[in-house]
Amino acid sequence: MIDEVLFEKVSRRIDQSRQDMIELQKALTAVPAVGPANGGDGEMPKALALKKRLVKMGFTIFRHFDAPDPTVSGGLRPNFLTSLPGKDDSRRIWIITHLDIVPPGEPGLWSADPYRVYVKDDCVYGRGTEDNQQDMVASVFAARALLEEGIPPPATVNLLFVSDEETSSEKGVQHLLGLPEKIFSPGDWIVAPDSGNSEGSLIEVTEKGILWLGFRTTGKQCHGSKPQLGINAFSAASRLVIELTELCKIFDAADPLFDPPVSTFEPTKKEANVGNINTIPGEDVFYMDCRILPCYRIDDVLSEIKKITKSIETAYRVTIEISIHQRVDSAPSTPADAPVVRALTDAVNRVYQIRAFAGGVGAGTVAAYFRKQGLSVAVWSKTNMKAHQPDENCPIGNMTGDAKVFAHLFLQA
Repeated sequence: MIDEVLFEKVSRRIDQSRQDMIELQKALTAVPAVGPANGGDGEMPKALALKKRLVKMGFTIFRHFDAPDPTVSGGLRPNFLTSLPGKDDSRRIWIITHLDIVPPGEPGLWSADPYRVYVKDDCVYGRGTEDNQQDMVASVFAARALLEEGIPPPATVNLLFVSDEETSSEKGVQHLLGLPEKIFSPGDWIVAPDSGNSEGSLIEVTEKGILWLGFRTTGKQCHGSKPQLGINAFSAASRLVIELTELCKIFDAADPLFDPPVSTFEPTKKEANVGNINTIPGEDVFYMDCRILPCYRIDDVLSEIKKITKSIETAYRVTIEISIHQRVDSAPSTPADAPVVRALTDAVNRVYQIRAFAGGVGAGTVAAYFRKQGLSVAVWSKTNMKAHQPDENCPIGNMTGDAKVFAHLFLQA
């Protein structure tokens, strides 16, 4: 049960914090936090800016779990938490958000500077404003509301800010879960607000497997006027793309928990091969993003891919090198009746006046790493699905609403 009087007080406090939430979005967006794998220098400046704001708000308890990384300035990738002690410190609630963002992409596709927040039609625009700052800010102001109202939560509240989510999580959640000190316990309520739907009704309890592959096709370069003297790597790679997209007919199961309900095999990034039109390329490189239903083993998918590449090598007299850039095997699902799922369902129903349900997603979140260690995690957010796009934005109502959901969760525990 929850004390409705206390919840109403906290909700009013969150509503009064609207402008402060926008200001925190501005401050965070102004500090790009792109990981080195995506051409950036990491998350440390953003982490320091966030901690400085948290201290000003009155948060006093911090712990740091930074991961060594020689590829960034300073050699560290930040992971830190701030806590509100609960009446029962043996029980803990975690809200886990990530500091890193993806690059903005082509600047000309943006209506304004992606690192300079502006507000339009009650939405906050800028790179990272939805992914993952919407719920980073929401979690901060949910906790601040309890702090300012002088309300101790029933259980300890931990807000955890991690690095490296946009690539492998090796320097973020995987680093934390691999520490000798086990900071998470099976009875903890863990929420990762990094996926959802536009209604806020989806509580994600299971994820597809993820396989990111690179294909380097090597033939023989020659002059464009005498193609018979070479072996066109681009032609072979193009045929390979067509063959690989047929994987959906081999791994054709459907699961209604997911949207889309099937496995997907999509060619994505393409590297330049030659710099001029009149040269037959001797090398070609492209990449593929596979999202695989939990009913299939990634090893079986890889085996089928190797058969396809072998047939192309034979038919086109090329060699094809396959590289794995990310592999996340499907983790065990969080039970739909897990305490954190039930509590989050109650909070969503109360705040948004909708019926929440448990489902699955194709996007990878940090939840998979927790689930593999037997920890129940609920992934939830009310999102307008603008992450990774030009003019990324989050509705201010989503930010304040999600803050109330988190506050309701804090008061339930």
